[in-house]
Amino acid sequence: MKQNLKFYLKNKLSKKELELLPTSFDVVGDILIFSEFPKELSKKEKLIGETILKTYPHIKTILKKTKKYSGKFRTPKLKIIAGGKRKETTHKENGVFIKLDVERVYFSPRMSTERKRISELTKPDESVLVMFSGAGPYPLVIAKNSKCKEVYGIEINPVAHKYALENVIRNKMESKIKIFLGDVKKILSKLNKKFDRILMPLPKGGEHFLELALTHIKNNGIIHFYDFLHENEFYKAEDKIQRACQGLNKRFKILNILKCGQYSPGFYRVCVDFKVN
Repeated sequence: MKQNLKFYLKNKLSKKELELLPTSFDVVGDILIFSEFPKELSKKEKLIGETILKTYPHIKTILKKTKKYSGKFRTPKLKIIAGGKRKETTHKENGVFIKLDVERVYFSPRMSTERKRISELTKPDESVLVMFSGAGPYPLVIAKNSKCKEVYGIEINPVAHKYALENVIRNKMESKIKIFLGDVKKILSKLNKKFDRILMPLPKGGEHFLELALTHIKNNGIIHFYDFLHENEFYKAEDKIQRACQGLNKRFKILNILKCGQYSPGFYRVCVDFKVN
């Protein structure tokens, strides 16, 4: 699609404008979101958006990011440049439907493969916890594609939580998924429960919750810790885990360290799978 876009715009934009045409975008449901949109093309954004709508009928709205992920809930600011005047859509992946507002809920379609990977690692009858569960993508994909016993999701963003509740019902997962609204520390202290597997898909700052995860993982349980790191500094993730484990006299074993998305040149979203005993 990225290369085809230049083809469809070659008679509408100058050679210089074609070179500036953004190649980084996400498709969430029927909404296309440009991550970065050059100021030099601001007068042509509507033309570009309408060309996409005519060429790709499954796309109904074109947005551009005007402010990167920020704030308490790590959400972006998005401007409509063409198509329907809405930011709510339903995204389908890995056999589940995920309804959300792309401006008010953090969601990355690029993590679809990673969500499937985790579901394939999940063993029958496991109790799984997803910290920072958003609109429910991880709980839904795990519950749908594994034989786990249950999945708990905890989310502090009330808008994301509302969508998660709706998504659980739409996907008929009420018997396997339990969703909680609030601060993960407060919710877990009330639950007084331990899990076989814990996911920590926080965009940034997940290391501040490592000790919390370690106190709620069963012996020989597995934690999936996510971090943004430079490709030459993946060792820093292991250092963070080691410090947290030392503070609680826990032992750990790294099972896997893998890239699951590029954040910027040289920087990656990294997942560290590790066992605790």
